[in-house]
Amino acid sequence: MPTHAPLLFVNARLVDPASGVETRGGLLVLDGKIADLGPALKAEAAPQGARIVDCAGDVLAPGLIDMQAFLGEPGAEHRETIATATAAAAAGGVTTIVAAPGTSPPIDDPAVVDFVLRRARDTGRVRVLPMAALTKGREGKEISEFGLLREAGAIAFCDGKRSLRNAQTMRRALTYARDFDALIIHFPEDRDLVGEGVMNDGELATRLGLAGVPKEAEAIVVDRDLRLVELTGARYHASIVANGLSLAALQEAKARGLPVTCGTTINHLTLNENDIGDYRTFLKLRPPLRHEDERRLLVEAVASGLIDVILSDHDPQDVEMKRLPFAEAEAGAVGLETMLAAGLRLVHSGDVPLPTLLRAMSTRPAEILRLEQGRLAKGAPADLIRFDPDEPFVVDPSELRSRCKNTPFDTARLQGRVKSTFVAGESVFERPDA
Repeated sequence: MPTHAPLLFVNARLVDPASGVETRGGLLVLDGKIADLGPALKAEAAPQGARIVDCAGDVLAPGLIDMQAFLGEPGAEHRETIATATAAAAAGGVTTIVAAPGTSPPIDDPAVVDFVLRRARDTGRVRVLPMAALTKGREGKEISEFGLLREAGAIAFCDGKRSLRNAQTMRRALTYARDFDALIIHFPEDRDLVGEGVMNDGELATRLGLAGVPKEAEAIVVDRDLRLVELTGARYHASIVANGLSLAALQEAKARGLPVTCGTTINHLTLNENDIGDYRTFLKLRPPLRHEDERRLLVEAVASGLIDVILSDHDPQDVEMKRLPFAEAEAGAVGLETMLAAGLRLVHSGDVPLPTLLRAMSTRPAEILRLEQGRLAKGAPADLIRFDPDEPFVVDPSELRSRCKNTPFDTARLQGRVKSTFVAGESVFERPDA
C-alpha cells in the first residue's frame, strides 16, 4: 500500500477490541502504521503536513476482517468482482477480506492464487487474502498441494460450502495441514442428511410446506471433525455454526485444549426462521436460519467468546437465481456492507458489548489467521474505521455497492454508519455526507 502524509485523528472514541479498552483521545498514523494514540494526542500535536481528522466523538476502531466472502473472480463476474466487492467492503468498514475458493476455476492452483492477488492489487480497495481449495477441484477426493499454495499466498484451506463427506479424506487433510502448520477451515454439513431441505426443520417449515434441515446435519459433522482434530492435532476452524448442538461440542473441545475455533454469520445472529415470512428468498441461506432459541444461544456464545468470529458470509446471487420459488432459489445473501450495522443491533439491545462485537469481527480473525491487524496499538497496521454507532438509516438495496442486491436486510432500519475507512493509513472510503 502506498504511504501518505501523516494522519492524525482527534476527538475520537478509541475502541481497542484486543484489550477491551475504550478511551477518548487521538491516534497518529505514520508510514501506514499506528505511531501513537491516547488522550494526550490533540490537533496541536500534529506533525508538519499532517491531515487532521476530527472524529467529533465517533468510534475509531480496527478495520473489520471478514473470514469468508465470495468475490466472483475468476469466472463469476456477473455476480461480483473484486472491484465491486472491495468497494462494498470499504463502505462497510471491512479492511481485509478472505476470499472463498469456489470460483471457476476454483482456487486450487498457485496460478489462480496469484491471479486473485494481482487482481486485488490492480482493482481492489481493501486487502484480499485468498483461501485455497482443500481438495482439488473442490471435489472432496484428492488433497490440494498445501505447500505450493501457501507459498503462492493462500491464507488457509477450505472447500467453501462443500463439506468433506469422507472422514478418511478429512483425516488426511488435517494431517497434511498439521505438517505445514496450515489452517483448515471447514463448512460442517452432512449433505445426505440435508437432502432436499431448504429451511430449518420444525413447525414453521411444516406450515410453509417446505422440506426442513435438521440441526443434526451440522452437529454430526462438527462432532466428527473435532474427533479428527484430536487424532491429528491440526488447527481447525468451523466456518459457520448455527445451533446449540454444535456449540456444546465446540465448548467441550475447547475445554480440552484442542486447537479449534469457530464462526457464525451476522445473519444467524440477528435473524431467525420467522423472518422468511412470505417465502422471502433473500432469507434462504446455508445453513438455514434457525429458531429464535438457537439465535439466542449464538448471541450468548459471541458474548462469552465461545464463538470466535462473526463473518458476513457474503454470497451474491443474481436476480434470476433469487426470483424463483423458495425451494428452487439459490441460497446466499450479500453482507459486506451491512455486517457492522447489523451487528450493532446486538450492542443496542445490550446483549453484546461493543468491544466484544468488534473483537469477533477484527481481533479474533486476525489472531486465527496470524495477521498483524485487529488492534489499536503502536506499530500495528493503520487499518482503521470511523463510525457513528447510533446514526439511524434504512437499507436501500439500490445503494449497495455490490453487483448483486440480495440483502436479507432489504428496507431494514439499522443504526450505525461507517463514515470513513483507511487501509495502511490510506483513505479507501469517505462518506460524502459525513
